[in-house]
Amino acid sequence: MASSSPTPHRVVVLAIPPVIGYDLTIPPQVLGEAFDADGHPLYDVAVVSLDGGPVRATRGYAIAPSAGIEALATAQTVIVPGTQVAGPRRDGTLPDDLRAALATVPSDARWVSICTGAFVLAAAGILDGHRATTHWKYADDFRRLHPAVAVDEDVLFTDDGSVLTSAGLSAGIDLCLHLVRSDHGTAVANAVARHMVVPPWRDGGQAQFIERHVPRRPDEATGDVRAWAQAHLHHRLDVATLAARASMSVRTFTRRFREETGQSPGAWVTQQRIRHAQHLLEATDLPVDQVATRAGMGTAASLRQHLHASVGVSPSAYRRTFRRA
Repeated sequence: MASSSPTPHRVVVLAIPPVIGYDLTIPPQVLGEAFDADGHPLYDVAVVSLDGGPVRATRGYAIAPSAGIEALATAQTVIVPGTQVAGPRRDGTLPDDLRAALATVPSDARWVSICTGAFVLAAAGILDGHRATTHWKYADDFRRLHPAVAVDEDVLFTDDGSVLTSAGLSAGIDLCLHLVRSDHGTAVANAVARHMVVPPWRDGGQAQFIERHVPRRPDEATGDVRAWAQAHLHHRLDVATLAARASMSVRTFTRRFREETGQSPGAWVTQQRIRHAQHLLEATDLPVDQVATRAGMGTAASLRQHLHASVGVSPSAYRRTFRRA
């Protein structure tokens, strides 16, 4: 007898005009590509508008909703994409129709914002006492309007339990992949990322995109060396080795590397090793000492120290958490 398909998680994307069209398309695209091992969809994503009509975007087009506003009343996750709506963006207030719509959302629903959608959640009081982010360009405005929210404009996204926020635009992809990973594990999230032709995670935070100088000479970029290093994390990867591989002086390489990644070479390598160790803990049964060796950490004790400093748990506790998921 064939097993019955699971009930997909109900996600409602609330489009508020003028909506950032790019932000709005991210959740249906990313979450809509998440399937279980039998090919069943893991999310049921609906896009709604306040009046049921097409939603004007900021770049000269409109997007039609796929469901009525009543879908909010059955949502398990509500996502608010970026918007330039006047009240929340200018003075931190909510229009009456928007406040009434948000009031229909179940009390146990998960709240998510992309980019300036955080202004809407903050105006509704949903972000009070939480850590949150938004597009770096508007972080000061956000902080001024909402002093009860702990704003961190240096990160790509925040996860504060039932409240999650992303930085600007493409960071919405990072956050939606994080939702898939948190809900259904690394393998499903990686499959979605491969389909989207994006990395399963991006290193560093939003800070690396804030008004930084872009190297003028492509032949001096560090991208090829970073790709090589990621494939050889178990090798010695001190800055001298990486600089020599890039045919640069240590001083030039270090400067270029920081310009392109927002991190020092040493910090970046450590982060890559931690990420790889996390993947091995999630996806394999390798003993912790072998995970440490393959990730370039050397010893199990070193892996425990770095993982605890990074995510606050031991390798065994991290593995148990993801195996339960």
